[in-house]
Amino acid sequence: MSHKLDWVQESLNELKESGLYNNIRTLASPQGAWLVVDGKKVLDFCSNNYLGLANHPKLVQAVKDAVDQYGVGPAAVRTIAGTMDLHIELEKRMAEFKGVEDAISLQSGFMANLAVIPAVVGKEDVIFSDELNHASIIDGCRLSGAKVLRFKHADAVSLEQVVKENLKNYRRGIIISDGVFSMDGDIAPLDKLYEVAKKYDVMLMVDDAHGEGVIGHGGRGIVDHFGLHGKVDIEIGTFSKAFGVMGGAAAGIKSKTKLKIKQTIKTNTYEKSSLF
Repeated sequence: MSHKLDWVQESLNELKESGLYNNIRTLASPQGAWLVVDGKKVLDFCSNNYLGLANHPKLVQAVKDAVDQYGVGPAAVRTIAGTMDLHIELEKRMAEFKGVEDAISLQSGFMANLAVIPAVVGKEDVIFSDELNHASIIDGCRLSGAKVLRFKHADAVSLEQVVKENLKNYRRGIIISDGVFSMDGDIAPLDKLYEVAKKYDVMLMVDDAHGEGVIGHGGRGIVDHFGLHGKVDIEIGTFSKAFGVMGGAAAGIKSKTKLKIKQTIKTNTYEKSSLF
């Protein structure tokens, strides 16, 4: 006798047969070059723990100190009674680290894209999206209800053509691109994308999840790499890659008056504005 949920197992079987079923590996050790996975010691080539911070003694001790002082969680959503001074301090340091006016922390980088994109564009607007953008950007775009128009990967000429032909049909537009693309590791030509954004007066947003900790002074990411402080409207980041922990962030300008930052910053200034 068939059951109303039989289709679930049938779908899982189809995924397995097509090689698309995801077998989640279970770690039984800290992140590092060598891991214990499913009871075996293996060499890890797939972690995003670029800087080895996931089990760094300084971070481990900071977590212990925070738990001793605050407990293991806020026990409420931030909009009611879950915002702690730790959140505010993190966001202040993140803004300083990125060289922007303000920042806000979220549960994950994926969640940051889902939260931010629908907040800035809607059904009357248009999104110009790199054709190889991350799935979280794609989901955020769909959730917004805005029209999504793709341009050729890392191609500012293609972007300008799409913007020029379509922007006039919408209330406002935003250009969105990954900073460092997670699959191929190539870097978006953010300087050229900015020129298009400036020329046509559209917003510019970059997801720098894989650029943080890798490029820019002290790992500040792609905006710093290209010297575009105060020119990129929104930066999306994550703490679960190079920073080795968990969470996401959105950073950028908070008003029409953009923060003026010198393009040349002394090394000791960067040291003082360390995120940790």
